Amino acid sequence: MQLVIKDLNKVYPNGVKPLNNVNLTIDKGLFGLLGPNGAGKSSLMRTIAALQNPDSGSIMLGDIDVINDKTALRKVLGYLPQDFGFYPKVAALELLNHFAILKGISNKGERKELVAALLQQTNLYEARHRNVSDYSGGMRQRFGIAQALIGNPKLVIVDEPTAGLDPMERNRFQNLLSEIATNTIVILSTHIVDDVKNLCKKMVIMNQGTILYEGNPKDALEEVRGRIWHKAIDPHSLNAYRAKYNAIFSSMVHGEMELRIFSESEPGDGFIRSDVGLEDVYFSTIVNNLHKKV
Repeated sequence: MQLVIKDLNKVYPNGVKPLNNVNLTIDKGLFGLLGPNGAGKSSLMRTIAALQNPDSGSIMLGDIDVINDKTALRKVLGYLPQDFGFYPKVAALELLNHFAILKGISNKGERKELVAALLQQTNLYEARHRNVSDYSGGMRQRFGIAQALIGNPKLVIVDEPTAGLDPMERNRFQNLLSEIATNTIVILSTHIVDDVKNLCKKMVIMNQGTILYEGNPKDALEEVRGRIWHKAIDPHSLNAYRAKYNAIFSSMVHGEMELRIFSESEPGDGFIRSDVGLEDVYFSTIVNNLHKKV
């Protein structure tokens, strides 16, 4: 089964265009949707999840017309939004059972077996009698995945799932997503580059409603290899460097500010060729696209 998105457009009443002629074909496995806050990622996820209609375009999940047959889509969809709400003072076991009823699993024995299996899969079984409101951030996200997996979905959407998680919980969550993606289309929408680098064989970079890059993370690295340069600078000179060079981002490294720039040829001025990471692909793609618009 494939998810095929064609010529998708959306304009909000205030004139903001979160989706600008988006075209994507997504196969089974983990697919990374990378972009800064406000890039249009959440709007795209909400449209795929049939929570809002586009102004034009089409979305097909296999033979399901997502825009015109929302009921069929919801039967095979698992969705973990960026802000996942939960009932206070309700135990995880009880709440997951409630979600399973809403999903149409009416057989009590089947439902009990499913809920137990999902709690085991998300490593929450030992905490099943605790209120979800008392869970840590990582545990809540894993509970969110548990409810998203009810009904053996063909498409799972997770929106910014690791934001705010500590490194151990992020790693645990990444492993869980990898397991799920073995037999399912999983779309991971995030601004955290490491999530995509660690998990996804295919990704896109999105900004201002437009797909700027689509491909494999390894191939993306090759496209910037040899073109990224770095130098330790005085923070007070940052604006001057930005005016002179194609600066992609700056960060503190060992207590010094390091500036990274994109240049096809050796820039001189003390800059050293850098090893490249997916962060360089991400920032250079966004910055170079913004330069084209100026």
